[in-house]
Amino acid sequence: MRCRKCGEKAVINMRQHRLALCKEHFLEWLPEQTERFIRKYDMFSHTDRLLVAVSGGKDSLALWDVLWKLDYQADGLYVHLGIDQETGYSDRSEDYARKFALERNLKLLVVNVQEQFGESIPQIAARSRRGQGKVCSVCGLAKRHIFNQTAQAQGYSALLTAHNLDDEAAFLLSNTLDWSLPRLARGFAVLPAAPGFARKVKPFCRFYERETAAYAILREIAYVPDECPYAIGSKQLFFKEDLNRWEDEMPGTKLRFYLNYLAALDEGVFPERQEEDEVLSGKLCSRCGQPTTAGELCAFCRMFEE
Repeated sequence: MRCRKCGEKAVINMRQHRLALCKEHFLEWLPEQTERFIRKYDMFSHTDRLLVAVSGGKDSLALWDVLWKLDYQADGLYVHLGIDQETGYSDRSEDYARKFALERNLKLLVVNVQEQFGESIPQIAARSRRGQGKVCSVCGLAKRHIFNQTAQAQGYSALLTAHNLDDEAAFLLSNTLDWSLPRLARGFAVLPAAPGFARKVKPFCRFYERETAAYAILREIAYVPDECPYAIGSKQLFFKEDLNRWEDEMPGTKLRFYLNYLAALDEGVFPERQEEDEVLSGKLCSRCGQPTTAGELCAFCRMFEE
């Protein structure tokens, strides 16, 4: 197969776009498309200070690299969760993030959950009523809290995550099957800032995971190759596998599913969304200062009172 632009051997064939590209032109195409999405959804500008949530994985490091190439002011934030201390999963992930930042002279902020709060995520989950022993539930709560708190405390214009199209489509399918209207109503590519909450942006939301992975590989970005050990068997991966089967039979299925959903959001098909559940009460946590709906403490701080 030949590159659509130059006729050289293609390294990737994107059937949903009917577009095959060589290495050189693919590494041009993905940043160009990212810039187009940034402008289309009015995500941010070159004068904004951006904070990228990085995990040490391919998607977040690829996003940070693209922003660096496009000359945006983007710092990284890595949250060390203390996961799988026997194999050092979190340690290795942090090493990849640090190496990436050092090579490009970029700023990386690191928050170590165990050092700052006294327990790792698995330790919190093991005795938390909220998580009922489920690490993913506690992990999600902790990351959202730390990302938002850091973005606000450090004065960043927006918090960026590297959710790709596969992530968004799986999230959409899961919540459509559950008919979870509150979740479906806030799946925008951009969530504006609200009292107590930073602006949240997903610049990679229209890229397939294979495209961001190809970018990372072709750019020779070193990243942690393993999935989080607690993600194995998750519902999200189950839905991704099903969507991949549909995509193989009908190229473009995931993209149509997601873009039609965004169009439905714009048309007001779903009930008016709430920015965040906890912002409605106007109360602030007495410990961390973040919004909370009940009592003196927010959901994150309440975990340490159990």
